[in-house]
Amino acid sequence: MNTRQVLINRQTWNQFVRSVKNFASSEVGGQAKRLFAGLILLLLAVNGLNVASSYVGRDFMTAIENRNKTGFIMQGLLWIGVFVVASAVAAIYRFTEERLGLLWREWLTRVAVLRYLERRAFFRLDETGKITNPDQRIAEDIRAYTATTLSFVLMLLNATLTVLAFSGVMWSISPILFAVTIAYAAGGSYLTVVLGRTLVELNYSQLDKEANFRADLIHVRENAASVALLHREGRLAARLLRHLDDLATNFRRIIAVNRNLHFFTTGYNYLIQIIPALVIAPFFIQGRVEFGVITQSAIAFAHLVGAFSLIVTQFQSISSFAAVIARLGSLAEAIREAQAPERSAIEINEGAHVAYVGLNLLSPTDGRPLIKNLTISISPGVRVLVIGPSEEAKVALFRATAGIWDSGSGRIVRPDSSDIYFLPEQPYLPPGTLRELLVRGGNEEVTPENRILAVLEALDLKPLLARTGGLDVERDWDHMFSLREQQRLAFARLLLAKPRFAFLDRISTSMRADETSQILKMLTKSGITYVTFSRWVPGRRGTDEKLENYDAILELVGDGRWKWKLTQSGT
Repeated sequence: MNTRQVLINRQTWNQFVRSVKNFASSEVGGQAKRLFAGLILLLLAVNGLNVASSYVGRDFMTAIENRNKTGFIMQGLLWIGVFVVASAVAAIYRFTEERLGLLWREWLTRVAVLRYLERRAFFRLDETGKITNPDQRIAEDIRAYTATTLSFVLMLLNATLTVLAFSGVMWSISPILFAVTIAYAAGGSYLTVVLGRTLVELNYSQLDKEANFRADLIHVRENAASVALLHREGRLAARLLRHLDDLATNFRRIIAVNRNLHFFTTGYNYLIQIIPALVIAPFFIQGRVEFGVITQSAIAFAHLVGAFSLIVTQFQSISSFAAVIARLGSLAEAIREAQAPERSAIEINEGAHVAYVGLNLLSPTDGRPLIKNLTISISPGVRVLVIGPSEEAKVALFRATAGIWDSGSGRIVRPDSSDIYFLPEQPYLPPGTLRELLVRGGNEEVTPENRILAVLEALDLKPLLARTGGLDVERDWDHMFSLREQQRLAFARLLLAKPRFAFLDRISTSMRADETSQILKMLTKSGITYVTFSRWVPGRRGTDEKLENYDAILELVGDGRWKWKLTQSGT
C-alpha cells in the first residue's frame, strides 16, 4: 500500500475540522457543548486535586520523617479525603466523556448512513469498487473515530492544564529538574516517532484485511445452503485461510514494531520513577530540602512527563487513529464524488408514456457502443419484449431507464417513480414484516388487508402466511422462501403497487413459461404496461417466449444496432 494513502493531509484535516464544526452546529450541538463544558470543569477539578494531593503527600512524608504522630494522622486523613473526592470526580468525568462520545457517534453515523444511501451513492461505490468495506467504515471506524478523537482532545486539554498546574510546583522545587523533564519528554517523543512511524500504514491495512476476512465469513453464513449443496467448502476454506494469512502476516509486522516500541517505552516509564530522586536526593542530603519534597517532586515529575509525553504513551493509539481518520476521509470523499458524478448526457424527462429519443448507450469500461440512436415510443397498453444476443446492451437499457446508467447520450421519457416499477432478475426481499415487504413504503396503512390476501391467493402464495406467522411478523425472508416463491412475492409487490409501467428483467429465470404467461396476463388485467427483458435469442435452441403476451419486440442485434417490430398481437 502506498503510504500516501494513509497520511493525514490538509484535505483530511479539513474534513476532520468540518466534522467537528458540523457536530457543534447540529441539532444536538447544544447538548454536546454542555457536556463538553462539564468535562472542562471536571478536568480543572481533577488537576486541582492532583496539585493538592502533591502538597498533602509532601506534608504526609515530612510528618513521617519528623516522627510527628499528630501531623501524620491529620495529613493521612486529609490525603484519603483528597483520594475519595478525586475518585468521585474521575468517575463522573468518565461517565460524561462516554455520554458525549455516544452522542457524537450516533449523530455522525446517522449522517453517514443518510449520505451513503442518498442519490444512490452506495450503488456507484459498489459499481466502481473505489472504496473497500464501506459498511465497516460506517459501523466500526466511526465508533473508533468519535471515541478516540474525544479521548485525545481531552488528553491534550488535560496535559495543558497539568503543565500549567505543575510547572510552578516543579520550578519551585528545582529549575534543573524542570529542564530535565522537558528534555526527557522531547527526546522520548522523537525516538517514539522514529521507531513507530510505520504503524499508521500497517494499521490502515489491518482494518481492511480484518474486514475482508469477516465479509467472507458472512458470505458463508448467508449462503450456507448453496455452499453445502454445491460442495464449495474447500474453495471457501482456501479463500478464508488466504485472508487469514494476509491479516496474520500484517499483524505480525505490527507486533514487531510494537515490540521495538515496548522496549523503549517500558524503559522510558521505569526511568520516570528514579529521575526525580536522582536530581533532588542530593539537595536532601545537603539539608537544603525536606524529605517530603522528594515525594512531591516524584508526583510533579510524573504528571509533567505524562503531559509532555503523550506521543510516547499514546503512539499506538495515535497510529490507529490516523488510519481511521484516513479511511473515513477517503470514504467521505468517495461518497461526495458518487453523489455528484460527471453530469450524464442522458436526459430524463417525465411523461405519460415511455420513449427513447436518439439514445446512445456506451460501455463504461471501454466506451464501446452498446446501443446507437435508439428512437422508439411505448404508449400505455403496448407490451414490449426486449431480446437479442447482447446481454450488456439489455442491462444498459434497463438501468438507463431506471436512471442509474451514466455512460451515453440522448433523451429518455418516462413516468415519475410512483408510476414506473423496475423488477430485477434477482428478487430483493428487504428485512421487516411481510406487509412491509409487499406494500410500497408509506402505503402500509392505506392498503386493505383483503387486497393483499387476494393478490397472495392469486399467485398461490397464501399458504406462506401459515409458515411465516402472518403479515406482521419480522423474518429473514431470503432464507425462508425458495427462489420461485421469492419471484412470486416480487410480483405480488408489483401488483399491489399497480404502476402504469413495469420493467421486468429476465423473469423466466425461475419460472416455467406457462407460469410467466399467467403472471403477465395478471399484469395486463391490472392495467400495468410491461416491458420484459428476456434471455431469448431468435433461432437459438433452449430459449423461447410466448409472443401472444406482447405487442412489440425490440431486438438488440449487437454492435449498437437494434430492430423494432410489431407482433400479430400488436398489429
